[in-house]
Amino acid sequence: MDIRKMAEEVQDKVVAFRRDLHQNPEASLNEFRTTKKIAEALDELGVSYRLMEPTGVIAEIKGTLGEGKTVALRGDIDALSIQEKTDLPFKSCVPGMMHACGHDTHASMLLGSVMVINQLKDQFKGTVRFIFQPAEEVGKGAALAIEQGCLEGVDGIFGVHIGAMKKCGLITSSAGPHHAATDRFVATIKGKACHGAGPHMGVDATVCGAATVMNLQTMVSREFPPMEPLVVTVGSFHSGSRFNIVSGEAVLEGTIRSFSREVHEQIPVVLKRIIEETAKTYRCEAEVEYEAITDVLINDAAMVEKGLASARKITDFVEYDQKGMGGEDFAEYTKYVPGAFFSLGAGGTFPGHSDHYFVEEEAFKTGVAFYAQAALDFLAE
Repeated sequence: MDIRKMAEEVQDKVVAFRRDLHQNPEASLNEFRTTKKIAEALDELGVSYRLMEPTGVIAEIKGTLGEGKTVALRGDIDALSIQEKTDLPFKSCVPGMMHACGHDTHASMLLGSVMVINQLKDQFKGTVRFIFQPAEEVGKGAALAIEQGCLEGVDGIFGVHIGAMKKCGLITSSAGPHHAATDRFVATIKGKACHGAGPHMGVDATVCGAATVMNLQTMVSREFPPMEPLVVTVGSFHSGSRFNIVSGEAVLEGTIRSFSREVHEQIPVVLKRIIEETAKTYRCEAEVEYEAITDVLINDAAMVEKGLASARKITDFVEYDQKGMGGEDFAEYTKYVPGAFFSLGAGGTFPGHSDHYFVEEEAFKTGVAFYAQAALDFLAE
């Protein structure tokens, strides 16, 4: 089986499918057209599948050589609320929406692997399950897919994320914590508005908010072990309405990233205490909203080695990489089955979530081949 050659043979179809998705991006949990296109492509291939609710597809190919293990391959399908500013002939036709994180490429490469593996079903035993997952950008899709049975009977799972600004065709991964847990918080601080000439007559929410921003950094320096990576970012701070009025309300919004599941469990308690106690110090009251968007993505060491061994069969460009602070809801799968997440370099000069995001389509051949090779090698063990 020359998987690389087979991937090259379906390249034109993969590129065409990707360009269609790129022109028609859809928001998380609204990927109705995308779901329909994937289902239509699977119908043409004669591959069995079932639709998820409200969006997404779970497909399967069973090897004809008999029963065996089940391996899952995952690709996400949703886009971002970004206005595309590229000059691509297939740029987004949807105002304010763009595939700026490469999920159009993930879905298309996964579909390409369906094309390859479907041709080889008489040469393996076991089952390959393909998860076309919605809503990764809001951290809800993986849990939704799991609730709908995508991991039932699964012995291992592989995922791929295309990496703009990395060498085209380079495949990387590493064992252990690989992507950070991603949390979001909103702190609403209530004071008492008054005239700026008489601040003692009110309770200044702006001053309290400023102190809160600084005190939250003690989570990093004083609340958790120094060897545990932690990032606390207040990205939005709104307070006040006029230059000569003491503000009666401040709203802070931010994110926290961590690499330990134990630390992650403690974060909401520590966060709430610091915000509420700081508010009391400044005679304010505080309300805290907290949302755990994704958990820590922990790569299984054996699955990483299996995947990298498969990668070496289809490309000369394979490396170990470092963990990153970006969140990824593939983490949800790794709680339940051994899994490994890989990066596929695709050139480009702009990072993910940029309105100029661009990847080299040549990388798709490697992505398709990797998905297929990793799945078949896993089943062959």
